[in-house]
Amino acid sequence: MFGTIGRTNLMTMGLLGTVCLSAWLSAAAREPDSPQAWGTDFRFGGVGGAYFLASPGELWIEVEKCDLNKHGRRTHLRAILVGPDRRVIDEQTLPADGLDKGTGMGPIQRCRLAASVPRRGIYGLNVTVSEDRYGDDVAWGFRTNCPRYLVETSRGHRDAPHEEPLVLLNRDAAGDVCFMPPRGDFAIEATGLPGGVEALTLYDSQGNQAGVMQVSDEGEATGRFQAAAACSSAPWRLHLPKFQGVVRIDGVTRWPTKGESGNLSLWTPQLESWFAFPENRWLLTPYSRTVYAESNAEGSVAFQVHNNGLAAKNVALSLEFPDDEPWPAELSVREIALDPHKSAPVSLHYRVPAEGDGWTCHLRATPSDTPEVSTFSTLWLRRGVAPATKPIAIPLVLKPYRHENEQSGYLPQYPVTNQVYFDTQNRPAVVTQTGIWIWREGVWTEATSSRQPDGTMAPFRPRTSKVAFDRDNGIYLVAEQGGAPVLVHWPDGGATFASYTIPGNGSFDIEQFSGHNLPEGPPPFVGFTRTAKDPKLKWRSLNDLALFLPRKGGDGALSIGEPVVLSRKCIGFSAHSGIPSAIVSGGSKVHVAWGEATEPDEKAPGVPTFVATYDRQSGSVCEPALIGYGPPANDVHNTPCITMDSQGYLHVLVGTHGRTFRYARSLEPNDAGGGWTEAEDIGPGLRQTYVGLVCDQEDALHLVFRLWLSDTTYFPASHYACLAHMTKRPGGPWSEPRPLIVAPFSEYSIFYHRLTIDRTGQLFLSYDYWSTFWFYRSDHWGTRRALLTSPDQGDTWKLAQLNDLTQ
Repeated sequence: MFGTIGRTNLMTMGLLGTVCLSAWLSAAAREPDSPQAWGTDFRFGGVGGAYFLASPGELWIEVEKCDLNKHGRRTHLRAILVGPDRRVIDEQTLPADGLDKGTGMGPIQRCRLAASVPRRGIYGLNVTVSEDRYGDDVAWGFRTNCPRYLVETSRGHRDAPHEEPLVLLNRDAAGDVCFMPPRGDFAIEATGLPGGVEALTLYDSQGNQAGVMQVSDEGEATGRFQAAAACSSAPWRLHLPKFQGVVRIDGVTRWPTKGESGNLSLWTPQLESWFAFPENRWLLTPYSRTVYAESNAEGSVAFQVHNNGLAAKNVALSLEFPDDEPWPAELSVREIALDPHKSAPVSLHYRVPAEGDGWTCHLRATPSDTPEVSTFSTLWLRRGVAPATKPIAIPLVLKPYRHENEQSGYLPQYPVTNQVYFDTQNRPAVVTQTGIWIWREGVWTEATSSRQPDGTMAPFRPRTSKVAFDRDNGIYLVAEQGGAPVLVHWPDGGATFASYTIPGNGSFDIEQFSGHNLPEGPPPFVGFTRTAKDPKLKWRSLNDLALFLPRKGGDGALSIGEPVVLSRKCIGFSAHSGIPSAIVSGGSKVHVAWGEATEPDEKAPGVPTFVATYDRQSGSVCEPALIGYGPPANDVHNTPCITMDSQGYLHVLVGTHGRTFRYARSLEPNDAGGGWTEAEDIGPGLRQTYVGLVCDQEDALHLVFRLWLSDTTYFPASHYACLAHMTKRPGGPWSEPRPLIVAPFSEYSIFYHRLTIDRTGQLFLSYDYWSTFWFYRSDHWGTRRALLTSPDQGDTWKLAQLNDLTQ
């Protein structure tokens, strides 16, 4: 099982420290199928994984798990081994032991993952646990024959500052935590240390004693230390006489808001296993690209080289071909110089050979300062038409490390930073982090600056991802300049964008096209200004809700005007997913929907949802109409959404958080004050969150939302999230939910979805899958956002191509 005993084996044999030689020899001599072969008993809590700098040859990793049986959970451990290009090489599951709650630590289970390594690179082990995204109910560890590895402790998402404490579960042996300290002053705390431990000792990168932490009678130890300003590439080492307790280290398990370490909890139990991974993380991305093309076609694939370190470096680039059989492919550059925390693009140009069906090449990146840390990305070139150009089977089931490109060859030739909106001539526009892309004369044009009131030009940064249009086809978005909010306007065919200062500050929502609304004049928008935050209720705050009604002068310039306050108790606006519409307009009337906070002791059935109509002609607001309650109370996730049909009837969905949405329609067209149908659940027992709602040309309502499911179709041991679609045709009931996208992991997920519609009624669904598991989502650099479209009212869907946006 272990092979010849030598120095390399001793370095690599145990995850949580080097076991004394006699104990290790005894374990190695046992039969590999015997549980005692795993008797070294080094384990820890939490989930996450590890990264391995592997050389050509055999790579194996043996994972073990013990259930702690504290909560009665179905703790199935899922271990996934991936290559440098994130191709899944092996996957194993260690099931729950089936013991009752409170029975204590269960038996050891183990599995072995293996790979034949053809070329040097950074491999990854991903570990998740069902029903236990924080890893509180398991103890696990691993052995490997790879001498260079780092552990990354990475739990699931919490609505709290990110922390990844090291939970050590090995009281019968000594052990080390080796880590790279942050520059300057940092603190270490340890709690839950076992009896008999009097002190913990810290050693610096030179092996010199940096301090001793005395252990109190309560099993706690604390200390503050100083790392050199020019941090060494060698780690520090914290020695524990008994490897049990919870260890917290600044820059390793917790981070400032803006830290150099990027919230990465990297450590190792052995000094010898450390390699320069933190400064070379995301060295070359994407990790792979799948491209389809016909014979003799030429094209380029963009990759990105990144310097995650604190010093400038050069990165050498080269191409490698399997079996040394090259085909027409070349790089735009062979070396890139990068300043700290900077990135640069590199293009891989290819030509499809005349013969064959598929070809592979590897783009290698080697940093000059640490050339041993060399890794690669892979291009898979396939002859033919990409499956992404055709309707897809619904639901699209995402697989770990295999999303739209890997499964279908999806390579969008349009911006995917955010959702797409369409002007009155059905031309697309997409907001980016630094501006807006618009389609004009067959090309994408980016605008990143606007004219200020004093006539000077200045860059702007969008405050929301929405784009609005007026009847004259002018473009509007809410942005900021110099830290202050502005309304940015570009008249159709104008020379430049202009910006207009918005009084006050806070968050905003501007009216966007949702099927039949078209504002009279510049689009209205609302502002949310927080006035109070409840320290006891996480999602409860009080906000002033104000309606802004900008006007256009004879010279085309805008005046923002004085805001109209609609509520002093608005709970806020949740816009990251669903991106609901707070406003729709019909003629001179503007309709606004919002939710309000209630007093906690009221025991309200949910967040009350109101709608009010403002008449531009009379300058008056009707009495707000109470539509219904979205459970639970005092939860900003429960943001409602409003749209209107071709006859002017208003349609509102009352938002919920993991509960069933409620629907109501106005009794009078274009009037929130004329009465409403009674709010009703849109389906029995649906666990819904994040409303995304539009109305098509035939007045059918389309709703996309996150839906929790607990069936065993994809994940037999836990609940999972999907992105689902429902419709309601005029006079009919809501349809059953239809899953569109299924998450690749169980437990908590978000899709950051946004549903829009073009002027012909075609649906567009933008989404970016986000896993609760930090290890998985932080491994990927940049967005995974994709765009689905449906030309037939949601009956069929496909991954959008450029002509779907521009035809």
